[in-house]
Order: sequence, then C-alpha cells, then structure tokens
Amino acid sequence: MEFSWPWEYDFPPFFTLQPNLDTQKKQLEAWRKLVIDYCHHNKIFVLDVQESIPLFQNKTIDRQLSSEGIKRVLEILQENNQIEWCDKSKKQCFVYWKTPQEWGNLIYCYIIDKGMTNTVCTFYELTEGDDVKNEEFAGLDKSMLLKALETLEASKKAEVIMFGGSEGVKFF
Repeated sequence: MEFSWPWEYDFPPFFTLQPNLDTQKKQLEAWRKLVIDYCHHNKIFVLDVQESIPLFQNKTIDRQLSSEGIKRVLEILQENNQIEWCDKSKKQCFVYWKTPQEWGNLIYCYIIDKGMTNTVCTFYELTEGDDVKNEEFAGLDKSMLLKALETLEASKKAEVIMFGGSEGVKFF
C-alpha cells in the first residue's frame, strides 16, 4: 500500500517555517502528524537526521524543509514524547508512533493469547517468525524491541537472556 500524503505536502509554503506564530504552530502540528504517519506506514523506528530524509523533500514541487525547520519539527515531536534521541549529538532518534510500553503490552498480550508464558522466545521468533507475520509488532526494530522488553522486565513479566550467542526472552 502506498503512503497517502496530506494536502499540505503539495503546498509550497508548507516547506518554509511561517513567520506568524499561530500559523507556524498549525504548520508544525501538521509536520508532527506527517512524520509519525510516514514512519508508521514505512515501519521506520529509528530516524537518522544526518541522512537526506525523503519525507522532508518534495521533488514534485522542488521544495524541502530547511535544517532549522527539521530541527523545529523534531523539537515538537520530542515535546510530545514521540521521539527520543539515541545519542547526545542528536544524529538519530527513536520514533514512537507507539511507545516502548505499548509495544511491550502488544507482545505480552500475544504471548498470553498463545499460551506462551513460561517459555523462551528468540528475538527472531518475536519479530520475524512465521507465527508473528500478521502481528503489528512483526518486523519491529531490534533496538525498539529491547526497549519494549525492558518495560516488561520492569513489571516482572519477562526477562531478556543470552544463550549460545543468541538473544531471547523468557515470559512469565
């Protein structure tokens, strides 16, 4: 399925930070929603802001958001707890269309529904296995999976383990 761009994406002023603060607030909210929807649709869990991100460039109308504009959009996303920086230099960020806790809850509900408590699953089984291919967490990025599993560890529902060079998790 192809991504459905909002109408603003083909509107040239959308790519220039608006000087009127009320208008800019609406513009940044539209960008915030676009980033989340785009990342969700394309299953982007980690955004590398050093790379050229097609999302911020509309070649059809020959426009791109300035680096200042991208910075403001990312600030709005962070204020809304929808990104978390991976590093202090702010080169990469986790994108949260679901929080790690929400991902953890989805995984744990799946484990409960399948009667898999007191079993060990590899990370591969949880994200790439045939049994999960229709689950929303299928294809979950490993770093996001770890964050999700950490929330389950904190609530004593799971324990991340290493065995024979593989990573897995035991669910309780």
